[in-house]
Amino acid sequence: MRKVKKRLKMSKFERLIYTFTVVMVVAVPFAVVFSQATLSEINFEVEKMNKKISVQEKKNESLTMKINELASLDKIQEVAKEQGLTYNNHNIKTITE
Repeated sequence: MRKVKKRLKMSKFERLIYTFTVVMVVAVPFAVVFSQATLSEINFEVEKMNKKISVQEKKNESLTMKINELASLDKIQEVAKEQGLTYNNHNIKTITE
């Protein structure tokens, strides 16, 4: 006697559910790895930007100090003296209201 195997018939909905489950089992690990790689790359870019910002802030601070040094009264008087200008108190006029 020959054994007859019964074949279970799946409905279209069951096949859709099984296919969806298989696709999800395969796709989810790839999505997780991809998102972690992207996050790591973004963090690297953020660190590069923070370093650039820090360098620029140091340059700005240095330039501000140089501006303050050049705008000091002593420096202005020194440059005026080099240019042959003199301070004459009689030439100063005070305006009052």
